[in-house]
Formats: sequence, C-alpha cells, structure tokens
Amino acid sequence: MGIVNYGAGNIFSLTAALDRLNLQYGMVNTEADLEKYSHIIIPGVGHAGAAMEKLKGTGLVEAIKKLTKPVLGICVGMQLITEHSEEGNASLLDIVPVKTKKFDKDLNIKIPHMGWNAVNPKNNSLFEGVEDNTQFYFVHSYFIEYNPTFDIASADYGLKFSAAVQKDNFYGVQFHPEKSGKAGELILKNFSNLSL
Repeated sequence: MGIVNYGAGNIFSLTAALDRLNLQYGMVNTEADLEKYSHIIIPGVGHAGAAMEKLKGTGLVEAIKKLTKPVLGICVGMQLITEHSEEGNASLLDIVPVKTKKFDKDLNIKIPHMGWNAVNPKNNSLFEGVEDNTQFYFVHSYFIEYNPTFDIASADYGLKFSAAVQKDNFYGVQFHPEKSGKAGELILKNFSNLSL
C-alpha cells in the first residue's frame, strides 16, 4: 500500500491500523513512488481547499488522476476525489462528479459531525462482510452529496449523505476506518484485497 504523503493526513493512526493488520505500506512522495505499490491511499484531515493546494504542490495530481490501480481516499482524501468543495470554494481532483458541501446548521445538528454513526453499505467489495447499520467513526463538517450512481454506503446526519463512494478504481470513505475498530479494519483489509 502506498500512502500519498502530502502533509495533510494523520498518517500515524492509519499506519498503526495497517501494522495491526500486517499490511505492508510505504510513503508516496514522487510519481515514481506510485509505481511501487498495487494499492494507493490518500489520507486527509482538515480543510479540503488547503489539502488540494498541498497535493498540487507535490506535482502528483495528474499522475493520481491517471491511476488504474485501486485508490482509497479517507476523510478529506475522499473529498479530494470529488469535483468541488464549498470549503474554500475549491476545485478538486474531479474524479467522482459529485460535490462536497457544508452541513447546514438549520438542520439543528452539531457541526462538526463527530463520533460514531450507522452506515448502510450497498453490495460492494469494499464492504464485504460489513452488515447494515454498522457503526463507523466520523469527524467532518463537510459531506459528499448523495448520488445513487456513485454511492456505495450512506449515512444520515440531518440529511442522507454518502459515507462511501466509488467510481471505477477510485473509492472514498468519509469515516475514519483506522479509528473504527474491527469494522474499519475490515474495510482496510477488503481494500488491500481489491484487484481490478
């Protein structure tokens, strides 16, 4: 597994989870590094617009968009594969043609959405063995709009949103699998077993 190292991810909790699963990983700093790994993870915490600027700074944007191997965006990493974020009014990688939007305070919800929430997966290899209403750990103020074409798992927080999306070889999860106990580890393991 190659972890895109662009300075916007909490790499430690992710690598600790991969260690627990005995999954080999290394850091992707250059385009050549992308070739070394069969699976690529784009982590991310914080601000999508700022994360996109950091990613542009690595020179990896075009190379990531051309990848044909399995790619998993986590949290802000998932938001980066969408077309646009209201956070910083930022254009993103535009791999999955959906938008990242801000939760509306008028829904009488606490923002950020923080803590455990039930996720309802569709029949998808990434969620193999994960039952309906399994709890995953979320921390986010922006969400991916629900679109049935790309949605592979939904959650509700004032409104229905995509907890996970897929387009071709690109997958994204809004929750933190590395902080979601056994269910989250199952997602990482399933991802490591994906072949295209």
